[in-house]
Amino acid sequence: MTRRLRLWLLAAGGAGLAALLVAACLDLPSFGGRSHPYGDRAVRAALARHTANVISSVNFDQRAYDTLGEMSILFAAVLGCAVLLRQTRDEHRAAPAPAEVARPVRRYALLVLPVAVVTGLYVIAHGQLSPGGGFQGGVVAATALHLLYLGADYHALERVRPIGVLEVADALAACAYLVLGLAALLAGAAFLANTWLPYGTFDTLSSGGQVPLLNAAIGMEVASGVVVLLAGFLDQAVEIVDENGS
Repeated sequence: MTRRLRLWLLAAGGAGLAALLVAACLDLPSFGGRSHPYGDRAVRAALARHTANVISSVNFDQRAYDTLGEMSILFAAVLGCAVLLRQTRDEHRAAPAPAEVARPVRRYALLVLPVAVVTGLYVIAHGQLSPGGGFQGGVVAATALHLLYLGADYHALERVRPIGVLEVADALAACAYLVLGLAALLAGAAFLANTWLPYGTFDTLSSGGQVPLLNAAIGMEVASGVVVLLAGFLDQAVEIVDENGS
């Protein structure tokens, strides 16, 4: 294929995409108006399934299949980094030098660490009730562990993040999301349809049907994946050196 032909194909595809975007924008409700059809439908669906947080209802109920794609992207990114950053034959591990941490920084980090971990778990557990959820809470819980790296040293962080266990947890969480979707199929509903579990009492932890379960699976996958991802980069920066010692 010549360069000229590739440019013509690009122009044709760009023109078609531009036409679709213009048609979609022209059909949008007026700015500041009272007509919000998507929002109204999303709120009604969330309330019908006893999910107080409409955003979580959209993520783990109305568009749970899209969330499966987002989770798969993160899982693939973590897997790709783990493969690319693995220790090669011409590299070896060297014990990192002890870090000198200022006493106020150490005290602050060790004081905030348990609070941050509990906050992350709280955000995950209450994702169907209040702002937050598995994605946000997973990131908070994962980054909270790394306060040990700032407030203590690298060895302290290694003791609380067993990479092998977290890699397995990441894979199990991704599988759990798929298993919940298949459970809906076995119950006679569509894949990931929120119709096979009781919706519970509105505004309680047990409400929302399968939303809390999917939310917990995402929280576990994100937290484990982020820790494994950061571990790969930290190992390269702190421990792994090549044959020349750099």
